[in-house]
Amino acid sequence: MIGRITIGGAITEYPIPTAHSSTDGITSGLDGNLWFAECTGYKIGRITTGGVIGEYRVPTDGSCPVGIAAGPDGNLWFTEYVGNNIGRIRSTTASPRS
Repeated sequence: MIGRITIGGAITEYPIPTAHSSTDGITSGLDGNLWFAECTGYKIGRITTGGVIGEYRVPTDGSCPVGIAAGPDGNLWFTEYVGNNIGRIRSTTASPRS
């Protein structure tokens, strides 16, 4: 689940499309969306400010992506904890896939 809380305290929750994906970390991208890692879903997720979620499969199956951060180059960077890799996703050209 991704949650949003307003200044007034109202909470809205958005379910992740991949069940049991175990989200880790969230960061804002230069594209105006929020990005997060899905460790057990082996994906990187993107959620718009309107709550629409897209998912992007990482190239290494079973890699457990974690620790996502926006870089000064405009890309999103993450680690593949089990895959022993550093990954990059271009936030301005990414298209969702499962």
